Amino acid sequence: MMKIDKAPVPLIVPDTDDPRLTESVTGTDQSGARIEIKVPVERPLTLYLNSQEIVTMMTIGDYPEYLALGYLLNQNMLKYNDAVTEVEYDDDLQVVVVRTEHHTNFEAKLKKRTQTSGCAQGTAFGDLLEAVESVALPKAELRTSWLYQMTQTINTMPSLYLEAGAIHGCVLCREGEPLCYTEDVGRHNAVDKIAGWMYRHGVDASDKILYTTGRLTSEMVIKTVRMGIPILVSRSGFTAWGVDLARQVGLTLVGRARGKRFIALSGEERIVYDQNLAYVEEEAAKHKRKGEGGDD
Repeated sequence: MMKIDKAPVPLIVPDTDDPRLTESVTGTDQSGARIEIKVPVERPLTLYLNSQEIVTMMTIGDYPEYLALGYLLNQNMLKYNDAVTEVEYDDDLQVVVVRTEHHTNFEAKLKKRTQTSGCAQGTAFGDLLEAVESVALPKAELRTSWLYQMTQTINTMPSLYLEAGAIHGCVLCREGEPLCYTEDVGRHNAVDKIAGWMYRHGVDASDKILYTTGRLTSEMVIKTVRMGIPILVSRSGFTAWGVDLARQVGLTLVGRARGKRFIALSGEERIVYDQNLAYVEEEAAKHKRKGEGGDD
């Protein structure tokens, strides 16, 4: 892929003014008073790879083309050397079709199996573990000055979470600068949108940092490794398998990154402690998000 130093313009950020992404609902609060709040939408999106139906996802509905490409790439159903000829989205049918020049290896595998619920996922998961074991992540560094700049910038950016809650975000960063910011009802969807965006625009992963608001699970580690990104950061906590997989492949894994605090459980050798903590502010209460009271 072509290496680029700057993200394509316009930069992807959550569109808090898009009326399709949230709805206003009324209810009552703890005192019995009537209130009106915004909540994020969920809508189905059915994904096809050529003529093969793969999955129906629940998503807020923005950037369906990036979501489709990223899902296929991160599930190892689409290889980076597969030639994609078209990504077609039908808003009325809520269907997205990814077409390739030739049938993919994954389609051939499906034909050898009896189609059952979860078959596609099971096939992909076995391939994913094999693919992760063979990955050599690029050498990179994570300066703590970048980490603090990045988290502060992300926390003060407009977001659907601050507007409506109940949503996860993922941000692709270079040094301390956010390049691509996506949100969805599931963190897996948000990171898949970034993967699709990177693939579409030929963005080099070797000097990038992936930030997520969600837990550092095995799924998030596998997706990050599949994307070739050497550093994964979260404001939330870890799972044991996520840590184990990160250590196996040499992924730098940083969690509970809030204010001045963070914990690194893998790939600590990439971290350069160049920030004087006396100049780092604690996180303002109005920017607190998921993961404050626990690790969700």
